[in-house]
Amino acid sequence: MGEYKIRDLEQLTGIKAHTIRIWEQRYNLLVPSRTDSSIRYYSDDELAFILKVALLNKNGIKISRIAEMSESEINAKIENLNLADDSQDYYFEILLLALVQMDENLFSETLNELISNYGLFKTFDKFLLNFLDKIGIMWIVGSINPAQEHFVTHLIRQKIIVETDKLPVQNTDDIYFIYLPENEWHELGILFYNFVLRNEGKKTIYLGQSLPLESLFQSINKYKPSVLVTSIVTAMDEKAIENYFISIHTLFPDLLIYAGGYKLIESKGEFEKFVVKIKDSSSFDLMINKLSK
Repeated sequence: MGEYKIRDLEQLTGIKAHTIRIWEQRYNLLVPSRTDSSIRYYSDDELAFILKVALLNKNGIKISRIAEMSESEINAKIENLNLADDSQDYYFEILLLALVQMDENLFSETLNELISNYGLFKTFDKFLLNFLDKIGIMWIVGSINPAQEHFVTHLIRQKIIVETDKLPVQNTDDIYFIYLPENEWHELGILFYNFVLRNEGKKTIYLGQSLPLESLFQSINKYKPSVLVTSIVTAMDEKAIENYFISIHTLFPDLLIYAGGYKLIESKGEFEKFVVKIKDSSSFDLMINKLSK
């Protein structure tokens, strides 16, 4: 599926391109294909293999020893690695390996281990945000295809929903609407917001993806929420974002609005006077602390 340049391998594994070339020449670890202009490129299987090699090498096994191992020996060594508690590189590379191979068991087992060890909030903040940023870049430049990106986001989505379902629904008049504007479909961020707010004892109503503005207005009039939480990643340009939030604020001036997402964070305008940007996990923490007072 994927087609990776040597710079992709360098970015994803942390192994310098120069080192990868040496490993190829000295140990015959990889035999890349080449374009007509003699530029190296690598397959999914070759990326998966170099991820395994990088894991073992970073954990103290010499490259000369790895080059002598069979595939089954390499896999067994990885399974038996003794890791530090905060081994971000290890988990990133295992999750990426599962993505490349579309290995649902490996991805789910790793995600379950992270949540068991750290809880969902820290797993998302410490491990998944960086991972999702990287695969987003890979998707943009064409290193992975949409099927691979959909595969992994679906599994993360399922896990957040499962963890959210374990939480009680609060009985209070203080309501938080969580949703995506019309034509927005990137749901992981708002699913995570929904989990964290419910975990903090807030009453959330999750309105989902691509909610038409008129439907939002009708729901606000009916249920009287105190807070809107949303995200904009792809659907709107800067002027549309400005008009969108001004239209909400004009009709409902007392409504608190919090919004994240790449497009929203990068945009500037009058809407910034009444929309609080969720730039990262720290600003989300501040939002929760403010709302809890």
